[in-house]
Amino acid sequence: MIDLLIRQAALPGGGDLVDIAILGGRIVEVSPRIEAQAHRTIEAAGFLVSPPFIDSHFHMDSTLTFGQPRVNLSGTLLEGIALWGELQPQLTVESVKARALELCRWAIARGNLAIRSHVDICDPKLTALLALLEVRDQIKPYLDLQLVAFPQQGYLRYPDSLPLMQRALDLGVDVVGGIPHFERTAAEGAESVRLLCELAAERGLPVDMHCDESDDPHSRFVEYLAYQTTRLGLEGRVTGSHLTSMHSMDNYYASKLIDLMVEARLHVVANPLINITLQGRHDTYPKRRGVTRIRELQEAGLTVALGHDCVQDPWYPLGSHDLLEVAHMAVHVAQMTGIAQMGAMFEAITTAAARVLGLEHYGLTPGCWADMVILQARDPIEAIRLRPARLFVIRRGQVIARTPAVHSQVELGESTFTIDFLNADRRSCPSL
Repeated sequence: MIDLLIRQAALPGGGDLVDIAILGGRIVEVSPRIEAQAHRTIEAAGFLVSPPFIDSHFHMDSTLTFGQPRVNLSGTLLEGIALWGELQPQLTVESVKARALELCRWAIARGNLAIRSHVDICDPKLTALLALLEVRDQIKPYLDLQLVAFPQQGYLRYPDSLPLMQRALDLGVDVVGGIPHFERTAAEGAESVRLLCELAAERGLPVDMHCDESDDPHSRFVEYLAYQTTRLGLEGRVTGSHLTSMHSMDNYYASKLIDLMVEARLHVVANPLINITLQGRHDTYPKRRGVTRIRELQEAGLTVALGHDCVQDPWYPLGSHDLLEVAHMAVHVAQMTGIAQMGAMFEAITTAAARVLGLEHYGLTPGCWADMVILQARDPIEAIRLRPARLFVIRRGQVIARTPAVHSQVELGESTFTIDFLNADRRSCPSL
């Protein structure tokens, strides 16, 4: 007797439909036909079963604060930082927790079961951090929450951020963060990269640094990040997030930089929803897209993941924490419209993101945690195209969210048609 049996599921890699058997919170068998009794059976009926979505870059401390204390009229990164600085003294542990838990519920409904959230530590009281440490423990049965100690106002620019960073790490934060392009000078930015990487090496922690979130082609702190990574032996444990200045760099320098990043085995996280709206604000026309070189970085062999970054906060007024919307935007702004490229964008919110977060036992093979999403789509490209209903969200073999299948009724005269927007003939869809 097994706990849960999922029948006739399509897997992201294509191939024949399979059954998935779950026992004790783990996948125990995946095969074309499983003959076993189960306490519960779900008929996938050819729909896609995916490992859970992962948001590899988010700001949970600021989420759902849009309009407080006012709206970002310029739409720029810098005004957003200034607004956050105005709002931060008004925060309470209770208010941060309430917003964060609401966002976590949204995430679970969307099938997002892991989030890496940067949390501002430029606060003498560490209010948001203390709140999110409680949220991390409270939500743990349902969602994996990693916290990054993030000096939003600059590690060297903000007074007392060095002892605040030490205190945050002592409290159990998972990752060391930074923002070198917001330091006062390029020299201080490079110094902050060195200090933070040395601190991470000393503590045995990974690094995830906001790096070169700028239209300035001379913002090149990822070069320092790659150097410090190799100098300190942190290869494979360091992530450069945003890297938007790469869209403005000349191709010769970018090619050299990518080689350095490959040598350091850096991970990369792009945030297309936010990068496309915050960057290029000083341009008239032509207007830059503001997203890093996703295609070139992937083709070089680097792990590239995607993050939502913001939902209804000083930097972004929209969002519902739908990672398929993030992948959908990446397909467009990075011009990743080839079959394999669209598949890679799906991986950027699943398997590639799992590598960035260092998640263990993630996937759809025997021995993995029984964490998965059943979508009203037949393959990853269809999922990106439709952003469909998450029919079932499963955590450790238990259904924790469900959404009814969505269909539209079109009435044309005396004729009624049911529209579900799925491809009528699967043979018309190239296989991944």
